[in-house]
Amino acid sequence: MSGTTAVLCLCLVYGLMHQMEASVLNCIPRKTVTYSNGSIKTFMKPGSSNFSTLLVSEETDTLFVGARDAMFALDLNDISREIDSEDWFATRDRQLECIRRGKDKVDCRNYILLLHKINDTHLYVCGTNAFYPTCDYMVINRTDIHLQRKSEESRGRCPFEPTLKYASLLVDGAFYSATSNNFLGTEPIILRSLRNHLRTEFKASWLNEPSFVYMDIVQESESNPDGDDDKIYMFFTETAVEFEFYDKLLVSRIARVCKGDLGGKRTLQKRWTSFLKSSLLCSVPESNFQFNIVQDVFLLRKADWQESIFYGIFTQQWGRLDISAVCAFSMKTVQEVFTKGNYKGPVTVENSQIKWVVFRGEVPLPRPGACIDNFARNSGYNTSLDLPDKILQFVRDHPLMDKTVNSVGDRPVLLKRGSNYTRIVVDRITGLDKKTYDVLFVGTDNGYLHKALNCDGEMFIVEEIQLFQSPEPVQSLKLSSRKGFNSEY
Repeated sequence: MSGTTAVLCLCLVYGLMHQMEASVLNCIPRKTVTYSNGSIKTFMKPGSSNFSTLLVSEETDTLFVGARDAMFALDLNDISREIDSEDWFATRDRQLECIRRGKDKVDCRNYILLLHKINDTHLYVCGTNAFYPTCDYMVINRTDIHLQRKSEESRGRCPFEPTLKYASLLVDGAFYSATSNNFLGTEPIILRSLRNHLRTEFKASWLNEPSFVYMDIVQESESNPDGDDDKIYMFFTETAVEFEFYDKLLVSRIARVCKGDLGGKRTLQKRWTSFLKSSLLCSVPESNFQFNIVQDVFLLRKADWQESIFYGIFTQQWGRLDISAVCAFSMKTVQEVFTKGNYKGPVTVENSQIKWVVFRGEVPLPRPGACIDNFARNSGYNTSLDLPDKILQFVRDHPLMDKTVNSVGDRPVLLKRGSNYTRIVVDRITGLDKKTYDVLFVGTDNGYLHKALNCDGEMFIVEEIQLFQSPEPVQSLKLSSRKGFNSEY
């Protein structure tokens, strides 16, 4: 947000739960709740702006907020009540150096973009720090937050600039990040740091001008008869390398790496040996509508991880720009593409041109890009460091899967004209009819929140809530399922 004062909103999304459940049974058309009539709490602080990062702590009833040059701890029950704040400025010398290198004065500040919970007393926080990304640890208690002031340079962990899209995740003390590794933004990277450092190759076949949007872990090791590993999944849009086209063709991707990956011993040293990616297909089959740009993703977890679903917002690269689609992707489909699908790779054809084709030769075993599982261990490979160069060279040259990940039902679960969706969260509720429903909460570029769900095979936008007095895009969206709250910026 470019103004001197930013607005953070919290609304009680389940306050009309009984009425919404009745809507499920009766398929009542959408209604609109205006800003003046909504159950919305707001936090505004003169001079503060760019509330770009939200972290919900339901255990302590706290909403942590990363802003420009500051962090805030707010009462989750009433976010208009500030518990404490901590300033974190880029030094004057750092700002002057940033300006000298050609960056805008406004961007040469410290935008707090990453907030991750380590435990009940510490957060891991990162900021752009005037194009010199830096991370630190924040100590928290019930009434106080303060930085340890042990900041470290953190290229590859935090974006250099505040407008760059990114994704990050903290799992068991390891920090996973997807952003740019350099000042110019020309080195995209998916990095694991803090422990067992690994990164992607700086090759267009791995990452080609990506725009990262989401990252999460799926605990595929749970009750797994094959002894498989947990996976980190990343979602992004990039310029396709596999198609010949007159202009840059954008494609949405899902990629994954194994949590236990340690890199290769000779080939792919300190690099991912399990990096694989595939395209996401979100389209309307009977029309020309293909939505190839992923804007945001949310993982709806279920008791059995194989039943989990990724929900994503998609838009078009060309055509009508006022149409948004929400597509759902099942974990079973995702897993099948990566574990059973064919690989695609580059070959040289006439006139030294590169063409991407399906690999039809013999694929070495253990399967390239697979995690270390029972089959690998029984073959004598206990870690990725044990894998032979033949396998590592194959996955280095064939990171792209041939088959796309198709959406559930081969079509969007929600298609909306006249609205550009920006952010999504999803919750599962039980209605008065004792049935379960996936409720979609989707933010728009003009400051509305749509609540949508499926009734008898048809998706309805049950309610839209005006979040801001003046039209502004919803830039961040967090759900507190325990309390039935949504927090937006």
